[in-house]
Amino acid sequence: MVETIITDVLVVGAGLAGERAAIEASSYGHDVIMLSLVPPRRSHSAAAQGGMQASFGNSAMGLGDNPDIHFADTVKGSDWGADQDRVRLFCDLAPVAARQMAHWGIPWNRVVAGKKKLPKDGSWIEDSKENEGLITARDFGGVAKWRCCYTSDGTGHTLLYTMDNVTVKLGIKMHDRIEAISLIHDNGTCYGVVARNLRNGEIRVYLARSTIIATGGAGRLYGMMSTNAVISEGMGQAICLDTGIVPLGNMEAVQFHPTGLAHVSILMTEGARGDGGYLLDKDMHRFMPEYEPKKAELASRDVVSRRMVEHMRKGLGIQESGDHFLWLDVRHLGKEHLETNLRDVTELARDFVGVDPVTELVPVRPTQHYTMGGIRTNIDGAADGLKGLYACGEAACWDMHGFNRLGGNSVAETVVAGMIVGRKVAEHLEGYEVSYPTHVIRDAVAKQEDRINRLVKCSDGKENCYEVSAVMSEILEKRVHIFRQGPDLEKAVSELQEVYARSLKIGLKSNGVGVDPELAQALKIPGLVRMALCVAYGALMRTESRGSHYREDYPSRDDKNWLKRTLAFWPQKADLPELKYGEIVITESQPGDRGYGESARKE
Repeated sequence: MVETIITDVLVVGAGLAGERAAIEASSYGHDVIMLSLVPPRRSHSAAAQGGMQASFGNSAMGLGDNPDIHFADTVKGSDWGADQDRVRLFCDLAPVAARQMAHWGIPWNRVVAGKKKLPKDGSWIEDSKENEGLITARDFGGVAKWRCCYTSDGTGHTLLYTMDNVTVKLGIKMHDRIEAISLIHDNGTCYGVVARNLRNGEIRVYLARSTIIATGGAGRLYGMMSTNAVISEGMGQAICLDTGIVPLGNMEAVQFHPTGLAHVSILMTEGARGDGGYLLDKDMHRFMPEYEPKKAELASRDVVSRRMVEHMRKGLGIQESGDHFLWLDVRHLGKEHLETNLRDVTELARDFVGVDPVTELVPVRPTQHYTMGGIRTNIDGAADGLKGLYACGEAACWDMHGFNRLGGNSVAETVVAGMIVGRKVAEHLEGYEVSYPTHVIRDAVAKQEDRINRLVKCSDGKENCYEVSAVMSEILEKRVHIFRQGPDLEKAVSELQEVYARSLKIGLKSNGVGVDPELAQALKIPGLVRMALCVAYGALMRTESRGSHYREDYPSRDDKNWLKRTLAFWPQKADLPELKYGEIVITESQPGDRGYGESARKE
């Protein structure tokens, strides 16, 4: 007998977006259950370092900032690939959300009055006595004003712990070590999920009047070459794609962060460059001002990452221990600053590569960091294709990031979108009743039980799930990276189709009983390869360059033919996604020059 649990709202994922949505829905009196692969305070949101964008204009370099400027920066950063109605809503609400988080207990860094010397150019700024004690901000890439609110470089950690305290206070039920392995749906309505208890391997059914997917990004499609936690595989997106009804939007839009720690791919926050850090090549030369005279290291992330790879291609990088990297220099910021405002950066460099940023250069290289694509939703966070299904955070293509996300906008999005989606779900539930069709639930459970039995018995073959996963990641890393070309993408698609065929023939070496990591991974692999094909095939078909999607054979942005969103569906028994295209919502800003000085690219 399969255990069945019924609730008003089911939130799959317990990071910042999921918890914020749960809090909002719960505040309207609805019963909420959250599912999480790990205890919530270990969610990947805790790894966010740099800050949360919100236009307060309190600091000396942020004076005059407002939502209009934030809007312009975000749309330009997206390379005009964002839905501008979402961007407007986001920018207007970000300061509200940040103040609310302060009310809940976030210890935002505050304005300290007086003169300060900027490490990057030696100029002086002065914070006013009038603004002392207000929420301050640091500089981040691609912005006209300093607006990134922060708590040293542990912003995600403090936000998540504070948010989790609120969920406990509200009595929101948390079911951790539970993994959703399929949606339950019929006739255009979502009824919940079939899940697997990772503690004992048992199947469990969760039924809900509304289901919110907030499982984070899919960075681990790229394997170890990602700053994402090992749990960030994109299973929320994968189970939606598996319905054949719910599309994934813009999966080819994959962001690479300029400063992943070489050798281990751990994030070195953009705040290090915002606070005055430089990039140096093997000759100890600061090269970014030559490529981007205005913004230098603080152009948008897609631009900086490309410039770094371009510079290394010229033979000016450092090759060591099988890795190719450049140097991040923060020594001039001083020991006190590094061990307070950049504590995580300092400790991670010391602990993982044996480098002390106080006295030594830090090896960094562009590393997969964020997936702009995800479950396509409307402005309310409702997923396309299934009534009662919602998504928010990195799992969603809401879509306010377009083809490149500005640093700090992701943390802000989790809180803002979570608040919006939780409220819209609460409104949707007013007077909304659901009758759960038992035959649909029974069939959904039987399908997953059959999948497990076939894996255990090796009914379909004996492919090794870990080997299949490694090959998938190697293909993406080699052929669908920062610079892309048609022939490479064609090979990637062809090779991933072969990998997909292998993923359908996986068998287990273990017995599949109880806590079995091999079975857990084997259940995921076909869905993950389908997502990888959405990335590669979407990139192949988009014959232009836009934001993080850069085609060397099509280096120009093509607004005439490609000012549109990719929508990927997965038909039954297919080995390729079906691609459709949707219009991008443009309300205020027409496509133009991004202003980052990209001389190699003509738009």
